[in-house]
Amino acid sequence: MKKISIYFLALFMFSTPLVFAGPGSDHSHEPAAPISENEALKAAAGFVSDIVKKGKLDASWADIKPTKVIQKTFKKEPEWVVTFDHPKAADKEKQTLYVFLSLSGHYLGANFSGK
Repeated sequence: MKKISIYFLALFMFSTPLVFAGPGSDHSHEPAAPISENEALKAAAGFVSDIVKKGKLDASWADIKPTKVIQKTFKKEPEWVVTFDHPKAADKEKQTLYVFLSLSGHYLGANFSGK
């Protein structure tokens, strides 16, 4: 009886994960699909909004819309560079914000130098 109980317990333990495996539960190691220019603009605007909410960027940037998006290569990897111009910013050296995204739309960083 004890052997049968152990057998069923082992069977239960090894079959349970299969119950939870279904369509969409797997993950891929392939790179994510690239996003379009419009999607890059929307994603960058969302990231700027998040940065403003965290207090890392002045609140006046919250209403600034992206003005330009280009693909640029850094260290042999292409990225989206989305530009935001804020001519009324108090610091003249910080009137242009650059947001860097991977081609798949992941936030990589932001700065005022564009580098």
